[in-house]
Amino acid sequence: MVVEKYYFLFGLALLYSIFAVVQDLKKEEIANWLNYSLICFAFIYRVFYALSFKDKMFLIYGLMGFALFFIFANLLYYSGVFGGGDAKLLMGFGVILPIESFYNVFFVGIGFLFLLFLVGAFYSLGYSLFIVGRNWKRFKKEFKGHWVGKKTLFGICFFVGLMFGFIGWQGFGFDVGMIVFGFIVLFPLLYFYLFSVEKCMIRLVSPDGLTEGDWLVSDIKLGKKCLIKKSASGLSYDDIIKLKKAGKSVWIKKGIPFSPAFLVALIVMVFFWEVLLSRLVGFLALLS
Repeated sequence: MVVEKYYFLFGLALLYSIFAVVQDLKKEEIANWLNYSLICFAFIYRVFYALSFKDKMFLIYGLMGFALFFIFANLLYYSGVFGGGDAKLLMGFGVILPIESFYNVFFVGIGFLFLLFLVGAFYSLGYSLFIVGRNWKRFKKEFKGHWVGKKTLFGICFFVGLMFGFIGWQGFGFDVGMIVFGFIVLFPLLYFYLFSVEKCMIRLVSPDGLTEGDWLVSDIKLGKKCLIKKSASGLSYDDIIKLKKAGKSVWIKKGIPFSPAFLVALIVMVFFWEVLLSRLVGFLALLS
């Protein structure tokens, strides 16, 4: 059971997560002030609690959680998985984690990340269906283009699926064989689906509509010497200024707003944390 000293941190994270969701869905970004103030207020609470109750470890565990998620956030950001706002929100969540010992820093951190991406997977799938519905004609054209050009790949996956499905059936039973067969056969279709959805998220944006962190579809050449390269970190403030001066609209790839996954993961963590943590420990024990 999570101890009472974390109630304020969870309430703070819940409030900020709601604001982040509203801002993300409305403006397609999470403001720096929102994430930075979450981190600051969470640390201020830990400092006051540590001084008032002479519990210095409460502050140290908060620093450890922040450091752990700072590393994860940068890995996800520079690999292009997270935008800047999501990465900073993840850092803020590192400060509010219910870490109670050096031993469970790893389990709590990895446990929350696993929960976040599990929730995010279902949420992203649902959101992608929403995108498909809004861009059905474009999606249908993109998907059909992939299907027509790569029927051979599907055929290969079908026969490979039959082979490995048969092996799984003989070794572990009919159910396992069908799961293996289905996964291998559906893999190219899933790839075509995700690639087509990604194409539906590309749009032409005017310079005034650009924000820091927007992902370019391709490099942009301004004049003879100036080149703005696409990168995992997206457009910088200086890049946007250059594009505004040139009055040049650019093709931008928008990502799925991920902040709702943080909100849902937080709610699940607060009410079902002990069950999730025990399941994770049991799973890791089986692997070892």
